[in-house]
Amino acid sequence: MIEPACRTPILGVVVIGRNEGERLRACFESIDRTIGPVVYVDSGSTDGSVALAENLGVAVVVLDTARPFTAARARNAGFARLRDLAPSLAFVQFMDGDCALAPGWLGAAHTSLSARRDVAVVCGRRRERHPERSVFNRLCDLEWDTAPGEALECGGDFLVRTEAFAAVGGFDGGLIAGEEPELCVRLRARGWRIWRLDAEMTLHDANITSLRQWWWRMVRSGHAFAQVAQVHRGSPHAIWRAAVPRAVFWGVGLPVLSGLGVFVHPAAALLTLLYPVQLCRIARRRSVAGRGAWAYAGFTLLGKLPEVFGIATFYANRMSRRSAALIEYK
Repeated sequence: MIEPACRTPILGVVVIGRNEGERLRACFESIDRTIGPVVYVDSGSTDGSVALAENLGVAVVVLDTARPFTAARARNAGFARLRDLAPSLAFVQFMDGDCALAPGWLGAAHTSLSARRDVAVVCGRRRERHPERSVFNRLCDLEWDTAPGEALECGGDFLVRTEAFAAVGGFDGGLIAGEEPELCVRLRARGWRIWRLDAEMTLHDANITSLRQWWWRMVRSGHAFAQVAQVHRGSPHAIWRAAVPRAVFWGVGLPVLSGLGVFVHPAAALLTLLYPVQLCRIARRRSVAGRGAWAYAGFTLLGKLPEVFGIATFYANRMSRRSAALIEYK
């Protein structure tokens, strides 16, 4: 349990957002303001988000438009402002403006980090607020349903030990996605551990209602896989090394191989049977009941194509030395 209204707060919250509207209000209202300072970092909103935060008494940082917006840049700016407001903070909760904290999460997370000095980050169960509105929202909810215990990475909502975050230099501002898992790589390389609690953490409003939105979300994932794998190539703590070749194989390699192979021998067409085999493997591995298992497996396989597009975008930008543009799906 966190002691409220203490003179020297030990925990603060950083919220980032861009045109989140009423979801941002719900986010602020879910935070117990007696615990410590709250900072909101805005990335070019035009919907009155800054005024909303200011009216609610939240400290606001407005990012300069002269530099590209990224979540990593926004979170680093929020952390810096939080440290200015309360230099002695021991823990910081990062969260997105389209999320609301679950009751009791900060207390449970704080207790866990206080009890385990080897753990730098704790996260919990992020749930989709409206999984019934679209299959894509439901897929997000299934994606976040991972087992509690030690983890290799976390998502955008988590509580971190301030000393650990500062020691590794915060987020990598050059990443346009995947900055949280990449942070976890550097933390684990320093000997820290990442822990997922069996506790409700946040409600998230993905609001993905179209195939186009889902497509661009998967493109962003592919870009993140390639960029983070490249940054940490050779590291024993690296993640996503297999994600790039896996996406290329299922998204492009197998169709091309079977298509060209039929000119050599008609039996090459049988290679396409690997798709239903993989579909069954994914559904079984996820252990999701009913139609959710098959929808998850189907879109996971289908998603390899936009992932390849994101991977190709990363390498094209890298070879031409162009800066990557933010990939948005909302």
